[in-house]
Amino acid sequence: MFQNTTDFTLYYDNKPEYYQSLVAQLSALLSIERDPVTNMAQTSAFIFQSIPELNWAGFYLNDKDTQLKLGPFQGKVACVHIPFGRGVCGSVAQTREAVCVNNVHQFEGHIACDSASNAEIVIPIIVDDKLIGVLDIDSPKVDRFTNEDVAGMELLVASFIEATQI
Repeated sequence: MFQNTTDFTLYYDNKPEYYQSLVAQLSALLSIERDPVTNMAQTSAFIFQSIPELNWAGFYLNDKDTQLKLGPFQGKVACVHIPFGRGVCGSVAQTREAVCVNNVHQFEGHIACDSASNAEIVIPIIVDDKLIGVLDIDSPKVDRFTNEDVAGMELLVASFIEATQI
């Protein structure tokens, strides 16, 4: 099932293949449970351990279509509430489109929950045209993520949605 490894050679050599492997592993990991909180916790831990150079991986959940509320995550303590339209996560909640930010300090309205975070990917989680929340991935390294990372994270979110009773 899960290959707990610190050898990220394939990640750096062939990200699409690496992410396909992660999708297969995550699908297997989540196959024994349909509970959303359990699967969010497992998914955040899995991503945090499986992708190099991260300092935060987790979920923010839609709260009354006005704000995001902190969900299961891995990393340092985080912001608890994020209004729609504010920061990277709030912007993604509002637009429902994935965002990759190479330098969060240049993103207008960025919310610095952890001053060590310098790059970020946020993927919306949408089920039956309803925003459930977002997956937020942070790195301490500027220019850390590529479009391949965004595509890979979208595949992981799709795997999470497929395995989870939302």
